[in-house]
Amino acid sequence: MDLSQSAWLIPLLPLGGFLANFLFLRGSRRGAPLLATAAVGLALVLSLGVAWSVVADPAPRECTLPWLSVTNQIFGHFTISVGTLVDPLSAMMLVVVTTVSFLVHIYSLGYMHDEKGLVRFFMYLGLFTFSMLGLVLSPGLFQMYVFWELVGLCSYLLIGFYIEKPEANQACKKAFVVNRVGDLGMFLGILFLTYYLGASDFRSLPGLLGRWPLYAPAWLPLGAVALLLFCGAVGKSAQFPLHVWLPDAMEGPTPVSALIHAATMVAAGVFMVARTYAVFDAALLSSVDAAQVVAWVGAFTSVFAATIACTQFDIKRVLAYSTLSQLGYMVLALGVGGLGVTAGAFHLFTHAFFKALLFLGAGSAIHAVHSNDLRSMGGLRRFMPVTAITFLVACLAISGIFPLAGFFSKDMIFDALRESHQTALAALAMGVAFLTAFYMFRLYFLAFEGEAPKHGHPHESPKTMTGPLVALAVLSCVAGFAGLDWNGHGFGNLIRFDRAPSLTADWSRAQALAQAHPGVQGDFRRGEAVWNAAVPAPAQGVSAAHTAPRTDSAQERESRSFKLDWAVALPATAVALAGILLAFLFYRARWIDPAKVVGALGPIHRIVYNKYYVDEAYRFLLDHGYYVISAAILWFDRHVVDGVMNGFAWLMQALGGHLRRLQNGSAQVYALGTAAGVLAVFATLWVFR
Repeated sequence: MDLSQSAWLIPLLPLGGFLANFLFLRGSRRGAPLLATAAVGLALVLSLGVAWSVVADPAPRECTLPWLSVTNQIFGHFTISVGTLVDPLSAMMLVVVTTVSFLVHIYSLGYMHDEKGLVRFFMYLGLFTFSMLGLVLSPGLFQMYVFWELVGLCSYLLIGFYIEKPEANQACKKAFVVNRVGDLGMFLGILFLTYYLGASDFRSLPGLLGRWPLYAPAWLPLGAVALLLFCGAVGKSAQFPLHVWLPDAMEGPTPVSALIHAATMVAAGVFMVARTYAVFDAALLSSVDAAQVVAWVGAFTSVFAATIACTQFDIKRVLAYSTLSQLGYMVLALGVGGLGVTAGAFHLFTHAFFKALLFLGAGSAIHAVHSNDLRSMGGLRRFMPVTAITFLVACLAISGIFPLAGFFSKDMIFDALRESHQTALAALAMGVAFLTAFYMFRLYFLAFEGEAPKHGHPHESPKTMTGPLVALAVLSCVAGFAGLDWNGHGFGNLIRFDRAPSLTADWSRAQALAQAHPGVQGDFRRGEAVWNAAVPAPAQGVSAAHTAPRTDSAQERESRSFKLDWAVALPATAVALAGILLAFLFYRARWIDPAKVVGALGPIHRIVYNKYYVDEAYRFLLDHGYYVISAAILWFDRHVVDGVMNGFAWLMQALGGHLRRLQNGSAQVYALGTAAGVLAVFATLWVFR
């Protein structure tokens, strides 16, 4: 049975749970959480059914309704539709979001049991899940943007859940404001694409992108529009320099951290770039290589965050910077294109499970010792064996150790970098693999090995918390095998990006038409007429291979599934093992004293520990910028606004001084003035009769 036509029910289930709790169960501390959990559980069952249907037949299915019609003189009549687009990419995200959300809901039944805002928390979780599901099912850019902003609102509510804490209030406002910066760029990119191509749905855009040189003005390269779209991903997926909100988002409850970092908000940016990758690929033909910018932003963010994670002692902040680094990995892969798009999406898939496990495991440890500080932990493995074992599985997975999930997705990224001959990026990615293994096992040894915690009486968490840990540990072990070629139905066969065969020919033809008809460039309706009237032959210099039709059969296309290549796997594994060994020597065997290394590094360690002072730089710039702007406004107010008003006052005073002379008390003068006025009126009427 094909359930893809019922995909619209999936986001409505958590929304229904939210509405039912809001309207009827706000006073029920037992009923509201159970209803919210059941709604997400049903959404998970439906998502698995949809994914099964897509694996059997990966052809896209679209179910849309017209929402908004626009008519103007540029491109005539244009309709924005809403609905669902089910294809392998959206099916994968449905499974990831509903699986992690369902396990977070179950975990929260135990973790949040004593919180006074329990019902409000589960209402926010349901609304958050609905927003993310609506985003991944969007058939076009406008619906995606609506849910994109709703995800931002829900993250604001969840990060600021502890409304009595000033730190939580500051963190949620910071997340909201920083994301608005990136979202503005994304919104402009959506407007430009829609305005100049006359379409905003994902299935129509790839066929129109080759016409950009004719439809859009010469001053607006497609690469610039792609980078505007990427601004949204920089904000949501916390890439440098808009990364500063994510570490502070740890002020929310730990289950929120797991949901945000694993499957929802931060994954939205990576998903958006993958969904719109045709724009970035077509931009290679313009004057701005947007994909290369994407790759280097991801690489820098990955290295930047990994170094910071090596120095932090707040367990949730270590994991937050780990998320930043892994997101950089995904963005780096997407920027490479081809196999990199598959690899980036695959790492998003595997990362969701072991990162959710890491945060929920950290929450279990915090729940036991009532502290986030790794220096207050230690030896927890003896008191919390389930938490410790599952946490160790997640550490091995994120480090890329065979046969856990991270091994497969990271190796696919290295394969993509090698195929694209990106030597510098590959070297940076290998360095990040070493740092990842080091800081994750630094965290594990400090929290779960060594001496017993310095305070508190640690004990294993209840089954509502350990159950999701075990489930996520199993997924962290087996999720990587989805990358293998299962008779043409593996991850790499289903989720991939293939350039439109006619793109190069269309681009060359559009450039030729734009030069021949400069007056129509940037006018969609006139450009469309020229395009349809012109002879549809490839431009000179374009080979026939570019315009030849290609089959879309998964069996006939080159497979992009995971292939074990020891030339890649052995160095990557060796680097990860070296990182684990170094962490062991520092924090378990104590053969190397960390304090001496910190002292030897001196100012370098201090800079990294203080997160390269990026937050302080922002504060300095904003404070001084605010002062400069305020001083400019003050000068304008005093010298321009007040000057104009004072000038009017002086003018009126001067005129009044002259008019006062007429008020001399002489009846003859008043009579003369009256007669002159009457004559002036009659003269005016005679002139304009």
